[in-house]
Amino acid sequence: MVELVKINAPAEAGGPELPRNVEAEAALLGALMIDNRIAEDVQLKLKPEHFFEPLHGRIYEAIMKLVERDMVANPVTLKPMLDQDPALKELGGAGYLAQLTGNGAALLGARDFAAQIYDLALLRQLVNVGRELVENALDTSEDVNPREQIEQAEVALYKVSEGEGEVGSVKSFLHASTMAVQVAERALNSGGHVSGITTGLASLNEKIGGLHNSDLMILAGRPGMGKTSLATNIAYNAASRWLRDNADGIPPEKNMGAKTAFFSLEMSADQLATRVLAEQSGISGEALRMGKISRADFQNLSRAARELQELPLFIDDTPGLTIAALRTRARRLKRRHDIGFVVVDYLQLLQGTGKSGDNRVQEISEISRGLKTLAKELNVPVLALSQLSRAVEQREDKRPQLSDLRESGSIEQDADMVWFVFREDYYVAAKEPGNKESPEHLEWAQEMERIYGLAELIVAKQRHGSTGRIRMKFDAKITRFSDLADGGYMGDYE
Repeated sequence: MVELVKINAPAEAGGPELPRNVEAEAALLGALMIDNRIAEDVQLKLKPEHFFEPLHGRIYEAIMKLVERDMVANPVTLKPMLDQDPALKELGGAGYLAQLTGNGAALLGARDFAAQIYDLALLRQLVNVGRELVENALDTSEDVNPREQIEQAEVALYKVSEGEGEVGSVKSFLHASTMAVQVAERALNSGGHVSGITTGLASLNEKIGGLHNSDLMILAGRPGMGKTSLATNIAYNAASRWLRDNADGIPPEKNMGAKTAFFSLEMSADQLATRVLAEQSGISGEALRMGKISRADFQNLSRAARELQELPLFIDDTPGLTIAALRTRARRLKRRHDIGFVVVDYLQLLQGTGKSGDNRVQEISEISRGLKTLAKELNVPVLALSQLSRAVEQREDKRPQLSDLRESGSIEQDADMVWFVFREDYYVAAKEPGNKESPEHLEWAQEMERIYGLAELIVAKQRHGSTGRIRMKFDAKITRFSDLADGGYMGDYE
């Protein structure tokens, strides 16, 4: 058990002391000043906020600033930076810094000290979460929502489990710009197109640069357009790419795929699995369900099933999920399986917390904000499917517009990207003339031949780039979208 060292800042009167080891903090600082190379091992995880004694945190921060400038960090070079620190003056000024370096044996256990300081910081954060949880639970006023308290407690616990707590939400510009350069480097290494997770569609990757962490993407379309098929294709492509890159020994930060969580509120898990199997085996989903397959088809199906055994695609088909329950399940998948991509099919089937009463627009607003918060909280891309209003059907040009998003403008506001999937052949097929011998039917058949199997993905909003249309091929038999051989980009979208 870690010894609790008493220091200047006492625990609350009558209460237990917070977990800390100030001697380990002092020993680590001494080791860092003796050998600055130790900083390379501890600076990625250990932050100034993790030190219990504030003075030790400031000394650590000063050491790291000098190390980052390629300067020697020792009591002499640190003196000008900390000379005016009141807490240091009380302990003897620069003499205290020299005193910290007096124990050379600390060099042997420096990394262990750093790990212990970090772990104790997490325990203190856990204590704070517990105190707030107890205080909030004791509040019995009428406006208290127990479910909301549970949701907030789980968010706080998740942050502690990820090592974030209340620190880490504020980033210096140096840290933020370093992350931005890493994203650009990833795009460069991928051949100049993909800085995020691959969609498996080259034309879409080229347009959006892949799926980016913390982004909320809305994929919308009228029934029959194939939005679930496209989402399933992208989810499979991301998961299979992760499997392939991982098998090839590619490090996680350069892996172009992601373990994927698919929340299917409309279809069951086995229905989604049937779609993936149909796509990979080349057998129609209808034939699979009805058993109309040959021995050769069954062998292809068995081969595809074996290849997909290790696929990191997790399907949750729980119906009627609330946005709070979905976020809870997503956090659990992140913690257990380190998922890197979330798909929700579809947004309107989620439920709010119930505070909005009968106002469906407010409820949808709450859900869209919750999905965006989830993307930022887990630092993963979230793809949510959405319905469109019937206004599309009243226009001559059936291509969707942002104003067609059903029930709430907040969907458009919260989304980083909005995509519409559109298949012209779906509408033209419904206009087939009854007389197959008429000139009108011949004209219709020629039109169908020209557009059959073609689809458009309309990027109607993109925070990070331009909008536009992408042409794709859609094989309705196996519900698969793929790139057109002649390239799919159709220019800017007006």
